[in-house]
Amino acid sequence: MKTISIVSGCYNEEENLEELYQRCLAVLQKFPGYDYEFILEDNCSTDGTRSVLRKLAAADPKFKVILNAANYGHIRSPFNALLNASGDAAVWMCSDLQEPPEVIEEFIRKWEEGYRVVVGVRSGTHASLLMECSRKCYYASLSFFAPGETVIPKFTGFGLYDRVFLDALKRFHEPYPYFRGLVGEIGFRRAEVPFVQERRKHGRTKNNFFTLYDMAMTGFVNHTKLPLRLAGFTGFLLAIFSFLTAFAYLIYKLLFWDTFNLGLAPLVTGLFFFSAVQLIFIGIIGEYLGAVWTQVRNRPLVIEEERINFDTRGRDSKS
Repeated sequence: MKTISIVSGCYNEEENLEELYQRCLAVLQKFPGYDYEFILEDNCSTDGTRSVLRKLAAADPKFKVILNAANYGHIRSPFNALLNASGDAAVWMCSDLQEPPEVIEEFIRKWEEGYRVVVGVRSGTHASLLMECSRKCYYASLSFFAPGETVIPKFTGFGLYDRVFLDALKRFHEPYPYFRGLVGEIGFRRAEVPFVQERRKHGRTKNNFFTLYDMAMTGFVNHTKLPLRLAGFTGFLLAIFSFLTAFAYLIYKLLFWDTFNLGLAPLVTGLFFFSAVQLIFIGIIGEYLGAVWTQVRNRPLVIEEERINFDTRGRDSKS
């Protein structure tokens, strides 16, 4: 009997977890030919999330829990949970119920048709217009900067992944992974299932400008070197432009020696412009150096404090 793993990370989601479990279970019960397991990884929640997780684990031995020793962020913790899935296929989703569990039924149907990867793509959302426009601009930019990569527009990571894909994923030793980019980079035959992203039912979102910026820059530095090359190319073009501008001013001064005055405005404007360009590209280089620094330290994804309903217990992540 094949096993389907439902994988998610959580932080302060006590009001959503039981409904998430019940709705996922209702879908899985439509497939009596499959066994199941849940793997929920808690990122050191400060509310009653851990109590709810322990309650669900006590009622269902197939509900497995990983309790982290600290908050390792919204990128590393769910990725570690996915690496611990033991099923023949794993469904990765958020625990805030914005990704409807009922879509899992269509994921499994597509998997049964032979697709190794089945991803959910947003056909609609209840997010603000500004947020949706920002997402479109980001994915368009990432597609432009990483033309060799398969960037999946409107993809959040929500999807079903075959065991073959999961085994391939473990070969990527990423201490700070951008999972959405890895899905396209690893490949395999893929199906896309549209869904409408719901509003958050309970609690507050944990994302803010800094966490979204962090994820966006992780996508850039992990999957393309083009911004670095663009920095050199831009510097080369600006050097040519500066030389031509200086030459034009020289000719104009020679022709109108007594009447032409350069003034301070072009000098001040040019100084601030070139300083801004330098700071932008120094920041880009800093992002890449930060990614290299993260790789060099070679730290584990997370440190686990406790495991519940696993066959073996351990503190350190095996990934």
